[in-house]
Amino acid sequence: MTEHNEQFQRKWRSQLAREESAANTEGGKYRHTSFKIFLSSLSMQAMIALGRIENPVSGRKSQHREQARHMIETLDILARKTAGNLNEEERHLLDESRYSLKTMYLEEFAGDR
Repeated sequence: MTEHNEQFQRKWRSQLAREESAANTEGGKYRHTSFKIFLSSLSMQAMIALGRIENPVSGRKSQHREQARHMIETLDILARKTAGNLNEEERHLLDESRYSLKTMYLEEFAGDR
């Protein structure tokens, strides 16, 4: 890592520490990102694109086939790139998410085009 990158990373960690401290001081809760939260976020985006859950911005359900497929393929790439590096719980969550989303996709679009 270059000196510039190291300085940047120190700045980043310092900023996060300040935000965590402020949240704790103000009685709030600082939420750390985890792999499970990351997977849940990607899965939720796919379910919104599949029209299975309401879009929190528009307040409506609508389907976006390309976006849904993109999110599912992103999870497939993530599975390939993290193979052998996940704990059992993370691997299971990723596998289950991919299976469920692919099932939903087929239910919605099988036979189309």
